[in-house]
Amino acid sequence: MTVPDDRLAAFRTRLHDMLAELSDQDKAAEGSRDTVALDQQSVGRLSRMDAMQQQAMANATHARRQQMILRIRAALSRLDAGEFGYCEDCGEEIAPGRLDLDPTVTRCVSCASG
Repeated sequence: MTVPDDRLAAFRTRLHDMLAELSDQDKAAEGSRDTVALDQQSVGRLSRMDAMQQQAMANATHARRQQMILRIRAALSRLDAGEFGYCEDCGEEIAPGRLDLDPTVTRCVSCASG
């Protein structure tokens, strides 16, 4: 059973929406990844450590967003190539419910489970 064209169009729209949302979130959080200014006169040691921890968490979140953006772009490429919805390991179709949960998946349940 091949994924119908209307479902493919819905997945394409969803992937583009996900991409736009991640890009917006990344732009909104851009300032939180800036270098922490360590002004010894106005900020105490704990405040500086808190600021550095927040910066580290913002950088980690940014890295996760970038990974997801890569996965979304790869899924869009598979859509363009006509390979969307097929397992990259065995070539079988990925279950529709699995694609509904995460349209960026590249493996069927049996290949993903090992």
